Formats: sequence, structure tokens, C-alpha cells
Amino acid sequence: MRRVTGPLPSALPAPPSLNRHLPLWYQVAHHLLAAIRGRRPDAPLRLPTEVELARHYRVSLITVREALRWLEAEGMISRQRRRGTFVNPDVPASPTLMLSGSLQTVFDQQQATEVDVLEQAVVPVPPELAARFPNRSELMRFRRLRRHEGVPVSHAVNHLPVEHGARVPADLLRRWPMTRVLQEALGLAIARIEDTVEAQLATPALLPLLDVPLLSPVLLFTGITLDRQGDAVDVAQIHYRGDRFRFSVSFDVPVTAPGKEGEPEGK
Repeated sequence: MRRVTGPLPSALPAPPSLNRHLPLWYQVAHHLLAAIRGRRPDAPLRLPTEVELARHYRVSLITVREALRWLEAEGMISRQRRRGTFVNPDVPASPTLMLSGSLQTVFDQQQATEVDVLEQAVVPVPPELAARFPNRSELMRFRRLRRHEGVPVSHAVNHLPVEHGARVPADLLRRWPMTRVLQEALGLAIARIEDTVEAQLATPALLPLLDVPLLSPVLLFTGITLDRQGDAVDVAQIHYRGDRFRFSVSFDVPVTAPGKEGEPEGK
């Protein structure tokens, strides 16, 4: 029987379609990096063997070894002779981006230890937001870069009606998420928040802001905040680094009374 020396490659995310125009080792290294940062807290630290990784990614052993050398140089892994390759326990796992019915959750997921305000300006209504802000020609746009322990984690763009945006206290932009500013500082009655999350590849404009390499995955979180009249008071578009966050959502399921579900009609 073959001795298993570590978690099987099936424990890794499905291998991506590798781009033949970029170095294969580079793509394998960054895919492994995303898997390391997105691991569960209780996941084993030992990586699959070089042979298993080569089979998983359908690449040569030389390519795998080059990828592992890069990860080791970055401090992500340690390679121990005759024992295997291990994730360094000090590498932080990605925090979870959770969507739930709690407004406090919205506040918490947008918190950061450091915030740089990149822009606060009146701009024409972007075409993709025209339906959300009918009969308006201008909006107030805020752009902020959030960091955690010095590392960029998200880039947030908020569009507000000018009359609300002009009232936003400048000092709160570095301390509070916009939803909290609207509710607590401006006193707006928020009735509903519509959230969506989708995966994207980082655009050239995001690469230097989030300090990520080419082809890096990002999570685009779009939050539309509505008042009691159903009018949008904020549209937030936040790009999270895909190697620093993972998405989680949970639902409450009503309890079905025993004997009710599946009974034939007329019984």
C-alpha cells in the first residue's frame, strides 16, 4: 500500500487553466499561495509531495520545484529534507467576508486598521449607475484604500448624492465604513442594503493599489444602500484581494413539521 505523506492534491482547489504566455512556475506558485492563505484554520500544514503537485497541475517537476523555491523565498513555506514541505504556521489565513442580515456585520467587514483617503470629488454619474440615480447628473465619489498591518487588503469606491456626500465628516472617512457614516453621522434612515459578490481578475489600475501580481483574483463586493423611499443613498464597490479574503454566506432553514413534507395530495 502506498504511504500517504501529506494531504492529497484533491484537498487543493481545482487547478486553473494555465496561460502558456506566462511562466508556468509563476502561475503554480500564485495558485498555491492563494490556497495557503485561504486554508481552514484546522487544515494540515504539510503540502502534497512534488510528484503529487506536478500531477495536480499537469506540469513538470522542474516547474513545481521552481514554484516551491519562490514560496520558500517569500516565507510562505519551509522545505525539510526527508520530511516534506510545510506551510509556515505564521502565515495568516484569509479572513472570511460574510454576508448576513446584521448591519453590524456590514460595519465589521469594512473595518481596517489603516485607511488612506485617495479621492473625494464631485464627478459625472457613471453610466452603469445612471439607473440607480435617475434625474442626477453628478455624484460625490469617495475612494479609499484599506490596509491591515501595512498590507493593502481592499479598495473601496463609494458614490453618494452630492447633498449627502458634502456632509460627510472628513475625519470619519479614515475611521468608519460609509454605511455607518450615513446612519450615525448623517442621520439617514437606512431601510435596505442589497449586496452582491463576484470574482474577477485584477484590472491594471488595481494592480499597484492592492499590490498584487498579474492575473490575481479579486472579489468585487457591491453594496447598494437604500433609504425608506427606496432611493439609493450609496453605491459601494469594494475590491478585496482574493488571497486575503474568502466569501461565506449562511441561511436559516425553517423547520418542517414531521409528516407534512412529501405527503400525497388529498390525504
